[in-house]
Amino acid sequence: MEFDYKKELTKIPHKPGVYQYFDKDDTLIYVGKAKNLRNRVGSYFVNENQLNSKTRVLVRKIRRIAFTIVDTEIDAWLLENNLIKKHQPRYNVMLKDDKTYPWIVIKNEPFPRIFWTRKYIKDGSKYYGPYASVGMMHIILDMIRELFPLRTCNLSLTQENISKGKFKVCLEYQLGNCLGPCEGYQSEENYDENLSDIKDILNGKIAVVTNRIKEQMNEAVQQMDFEGAHKLKIKLDKLSNYQSKSTVVSSSITNVDVFSIASEDNYAFVNFLKVVNGVVIQTQTVELKKRLDETNEELLAIAIPQLRSRFRSHSREIIVPFELDIESNEDIKFHVPKLGDKKKLLELSQKNVAYFKKERLLQYEKLNPEVKTDRILKQMQKDLRLPQLPKHIECFDNSNIQGNYPVSAVVVFKDSKPSKKDYRHFNVKTVEGPNDFATMEEAVFRRYRRLLDEDQTLPQLIIIDGGKGQLGAALKSLKLLGIEKQVTVIGIAKRLEELYYPGDQYPLYLDKKSETLKIIQHLRDEAHRFGITFHRNQRSRKTFVSELDNIPGIGKVTVEKLLKTFKSVKKVREASEEELKKVLNLKQMQALKTYFADKS
Repeated sequence: MEFDYKKELTKIPHKPGVYQYFDKDDTLIYVGKAKNLRNRVGSYFVNENQLNSKTRVLVRKIRRIAFTIVDTEIDAWLLENNLIKKHQPRYNVMLKDDKTYPWIVIKNEPFPRIFWTRKYIKDGSKYYGPYASVGMMHIILDMIRELFPLRTCNLSLTQENISKGKFKVCLEYQLGNCLGPCEGYQSEENYDENLSDIKDILNGKIAVVTNRIKEQMNEAVQQMDFEGAHKLKIKLDKLSNYQSKSTVVSSSITNVDVFSIASEDNYAFVNFLKVVNGVVIQTQTVELKKRLDETNEELLAIAIPQLRSRFRSHSREIIVPFELDIESNEDIKFHVPKLGDKKKLLELSQKNVAYFKKERLLQYEKLNPEVKTDRILKQMQKDLRLPQLPKHIECFDNSNIQGNYPVSAVVVFKDSKPSKKDYRHFNVKTVEGPNDFATMEEAVFRRYRRLLDEDQTLPQLIIIDGGKGQLGAALKSLKLLGIEKQVTVIGIAKRLEELYYPGDQYPLYLDKKSETLKIIQHLRDEAHRFGITFHRNQRSRKTFVSELDNIPGIGKVTVEKLLKTFKSVKKVREASEEELKKVLNLKQMQALKTYFADKS
């Protein structure tokens, strides 16, 4: 039965809320939010031809629409996240990282233990985290255990059990790591004072703890308790050392969450920084797989509530790199900083996500080389403004010495890699003297006339090693062949690596570190190497032949035999009569001797 979307739209109000799409099996396949429910849902059907292919598939599967009206856009945003987490619809983006992160727990018990766990149990215990970095979590725990003597046993230290003398102190007490509450050597009040400092540290309030220790140290000095003051000084130094390792942004920044995003064709990466009292206490980068060709704004709006939920963040201020289609309210405020410490925080997040993206793409490309090739070709197409992917590229270069022995070479790259079996040389036939433009014109014409005659595919990109003059000569040949609109041709000048386009007086400059420029340089250098090698061989061979050709009585066939046997004119001159007899007859030997005698 065909889905009557027009009838369904009449039931949907022009209010903010969340919409849900169900398929023929009444399975939830997509959840979305909207400022205006009817307009948003209607856009899927009215503008179907403008949708990408994946979204069109989604629309064709819709058989029922449900919606929930909410008071504000923030409410719609949060409800959308809850529904996605609960039902995990097929066409919604989900965070790819599904690891269970560890927590630091202060156990709900007399003389509470402090340890790490991956299980979150609602038993009244206090949990801190979760920690994306297990290493950082252990650093925090180790620092706490160094600063504060705490019990590590799992004994039931009720006042009744302690008063009955059920327990004996263990080795931890002898080592000074525990003050022996099991035998009543430490009061619960004193133990809880340490816990208060520990909670402040775990909440990022390190300055509060250091100030408290400084006050205790001053009191100890005034009371002439120098040993106690020294112990507090050691504790203060350890805490300061830990604080120096933390990323301190600004004490003026209280509690904020920072998010940034970097995306590729099918994946996106989101970085999250949790800042408490000016210190970055949590950082995590996650990967999202695109389902419906979502924009960065849409992906970030999806990732923010999921990450905040995962890391139990309740910060009211959220720093983002661009405006989101969500209005702030008194509970949550979105902020795009332009200057100051918050801008630096955003830049730190952007550096993290860019590095993560780079590393992850390198991993993909090692496992799937075709991924790298496809990415490079798409980047080249974008950088060079090409109408199609440059899967087949050819580059021309000329070589000559003062107009002598002019040759041209063309090298071929397929899928951004050299295809050496397709390299070709050209001995210039129609050019007299040093005319680089005419040489280029001849080489380009001969190359593509042959490809056309043999019904071979043309390259998507032709690169000419030279500036406007060489580019114009190449374009002239392409026009003669009638293929100037079928291929893109550009010239690269060596001085500043500028790229020239036909009809454009201003060159294009690429980033010196860009992969596109590096491939173009590789093509240019390969064409130069290949052309120079051929030119040297031609020059050397022609030099040898021209000298031996001057000898009366020795023809071209005999000259070739001599060079093939002796490899050079010098070795022909130095050869003995016995060696020469194997190639020459008596008359030819006499002519050779006479020639070299006259030369000496």
